Amino acid sequence: MTTITVRNLPEETLRALRAQAARHGQSMEAEIRGIITENVLPGERIRLGAVLTDVGRSVNLTEEEFNAFTSTRSDAPARAASFE
Repeated sequence: MTTITVRNLPEETLRALRAQAARHGQSMEAEIRGIITENVLPGERIRLGAVLTDVGRSVNLTEEEFNAFTSTRSDAPARAASFE
């Protein structure tokens, strides 16, 4: 297996990687391996989380704003919308 070095990674990106790895319960190295693998292998399906992350980056969400959305996530079943 090959080893790579990534130089000049912005501190903000490093903090975001650490936080994401912690949310996923894995090491930062494992998180980075997963990100690279998911994004370079052909034929992979589009992942909603990755798409939403890209959208958030494009509108310059702060980490605080991003966390406000992700911290409200629940494993409870979704409820049907009520239009009454």
